[in-house]
Amino acid sequence: MVPHTLLLAAPRGFCAGVDRAVLIVEKALEAYGAPVYVRHEIVHNKHVVESLRRKGAVFVEDETQVPEDAIIVFSAHGSPPEAFRNSEQLSHTVVDATCPLVTKVHQEARRYARDGMDIVMIGHEGHQEVVGTTGQAPDRIRLVENPDDVDALDLDDERAVTYITQTTLSMDETADVVERLNQRFPGLKQPKSDDICYATQNRQDAVKELAQHCDLVLVVGSQTSSNSKRLVEVSADRSVPAYLIDDASEIDPSWLDGVGTIGLTSGASAPEVLVEQVIDWFVERGTRTVDTVTVVEEDVEFSMPGNLKRKLEATGT
Repeated sequence: MVPHTLLLAAPRGFCAGVDRAVLIVEKALEAYGAPVYVRHEIVHNKHVVESLRRKGAVFVEDETQVPEDAIIVFSAHGSPPEAFRNSEQLSHTVVDATCPLVTKVHQEARRYARDGMDIVMIGHEGHQEVVGTTGQAPDRIRLVENPDDVDALDLDDERAVTYITQTTLSMDETADVVERLNQRFPGLKQPKSDDICYATQNRQDAVKELAQHCDLVLVVGSQTSSNSKRLVEVSADRSVPAYLIDDASEIDPSWLDGVGTIGLTSGASAPEVLVEQVIDWFVERGTRTVDTVTVVEEDVEFSMPGNLKRKLEATGT
């Protein structure tokens, strides 16, 4: 027995930063030829990574593993200044695919550090974006994940304190930490603009709406994707069971017992083709109605890095 109705969340899938990053690798391969090295996974999705690997991308954990004079793309999550210095010493041609929203946070961190402020970053330890951002001012940035971490901070009372956030967290996720920061540091300087990625918030809002109409939610995305795992949690927080799947092959029919309406969404690094495969899986088994629940329309686009754009123009690709 399969659900009679499948509801699709909108927006879902690739955000503008991920779309740009994947396109950068593809265009770099066209402009320079294989191999093109990529520092870390360009985005957190195994299908995307494998597809680019088949086209000639070589993924490495560290830029020092890349031969001299090679082409290297830095991932969408952002990289610390040390990585750029290492590549410069190795005479790499660097194509920076850092999401512009992450770059904005990097600029804020450097500016706050120049102004002599202590910076609290809200984020997940070990996440590549956090590594890249804390690297902008390692002596001034302290990482916290929850309110208890705020209580444990030991900062100089003589210095002003501000905060920045990992872009792939939502306002819901950071609210408790920001509240505790304001309690702990009455003079806390508020960031000029919201660091939260529009796509992260939009996709979570879409799941909140979806959960009101579904018995179960499936999220297409990889286990390495922080924002995809959070979509599962958002649904579960609303007492609607949810599962994270890489693709249709991971659907367990036992999940569908007693389910009449199922919701489907995907993380910001999951390609739409994987969602389409899941839709086909249900339709082939008898799901009759496929509708879309739209929360907001997205029309954000980011331009190519200047050096890659010039190379493409010069080569006519």
